[in-house]
Amino acid sequence: MLLRSLLRSAATAGGVAAARGENPITAFIIPTETKSRTYAKAAGGKAKTTTKGKGKVKETRAGPAADDAAESASLDDINAEFELPTDPLPPTYDPLLDVGPEGRPLFSCVDSFSRVSYRDAPIYVDFSLEEWKAMLPEGIPAGLTKEFEETRRCAVMVRRRFLNLRDNFRRIVDPPIWANNKSLKVQKQIVLDGPVSCGKSIALAMLVHWARSEGWLVFYVPKGREWTHGGFFYRNPHSNLWDTPVQAAKILQDFLKFNESRLQQLPCQIFDPIPLGEGAGVGMMKGADSMAMPEGSTLFDLIQTGITYTHASVGVVVRLRKELSLVKEVPVLFAIDQYNNWFTFSEYEEPITVRSCRPIHAKELATVNAFRSMMHGDMMIGAFSHSTAVGKLRQELPDVPFDARVMFPRYDLDEAAVVSHYYLRQKLIRREKFSDEKWKKIYYLSNGNGSEMRWLAPFI
Repeated sequence: MLLRSLLRSAATAGGVAAARGENPITAFIIPTETKSRTYAKAAGGKAKTTTKGKGKVKETRAGPAADDAAESASLDDINAEFELPTDPLPPTYDPLLDVGPEGRPLFSCVDSFSRVSYRDAPIYVDFSLEEWKAMLPEGIPAGLTKEFEETRRCAVMVRRRFLNLRDNFRRIVDPPIWANNKSLKVQKQIVLDGPVSCGKSIALAMLVHWARSEGWLVFYVPKGREWTHGGFFYRNPHSNLWDTPVQAAKILQDFLKFNESRLQQLPCQIFDPIPLGEGAGVGMMKGADSMAMPEGSTLFDLIQTGITYTHASVGVVVRLRKELSLVKEVPVLFAIDQYNNWFTFSEYEEPITVRSCRPIHAKELATVNAFRSMMHGDMMIGAFSHSTAVGKLRQELPDVPFDARVMFPRYDLDEAAVVSHYYLRQKLIRREKFSDEKWKKIYYLSNGNGSEMRWLAPFI
């Protein structure tokens, strides 16, 4: 009943405000006299009596059918005022509409992130949803999916921070191109940290998109938290670590989705027997504790073995990590999102007594233990996800170089200007209501938080 009263009040206030030429949003604020109204309602259209001073005033109300009609009308009015636009968008590219701050272009007509320069940034690059799914078959980050849905366009803004990451790894692979600039420092291992909704996961996904378009072999994990939650877990008597065969099989399947043709060309370089563990719900394999790969096997054959035999899935994931370090034919990049979940406790617990259990740390899981460390010469980047974090981590992380952590900031004023003009282009903001003063208010109100700016944009 309270919700219906508020909706009717909002709809009435909005209509009166519109007739007076006022802003319906300010009219939605309930006046003082409305706040003191009685919210107790009688059932089924009966009259109710309220006492005011010494007199009694009878109030009547309509039946349920009239209430439903009024509620529906109120909801329609509120939806029309506050929901995201559903009217048709203008053509994909229109020079008259694709205008950013100070008349600069809003979009870059390129087909790859490699062709975007610092002079162009910040600027939007447009891809189709099918291309995003093809380049990131393991999964698109939730924040990026939300952006695509609400803007009704699969474009992303190329920030200078992303270009720094891209060129850092480009200098590692192609050092002669950058040999003239001795002052540029390269980092093979990077951990992206920063406040919530500053774009870490999106920047990581864009980096994977760029690297794969360049022909690199990328081991991409969009949801590192899933490595430590769900499925079966068993202690392996050989390694004394915990095996998670369900997650291991999914890790191998995801890695094949984009890289299958490349893996068929890369030979295995380690032929030691692969230790076997317990399968998912089937126990140990009888009569065998290891499995050997035949001579001439490829990495594709290795991964297929782990998918086919659940007892070998965890051992194959651990072996795959070692094999990827030996690949020289093509650049290899490890990209891990939700990386901070590998430094906290997992969902699993080990029974100690009848009444107590010991939480199992993520580093005790065989799959996490094989991929978590950055103390090596391979290219690796991890991104923290504070939306899935269970606690604040210390500055110095185990198995991570001291200078690996890089702070990824929220939008600056120039980037917020481009974002606001993009939302105007996509009709999240009404053109007649748009002004520099209003989008700057939203920027300062959200403190550069990307998701909050998108949420506040329709209220301009």
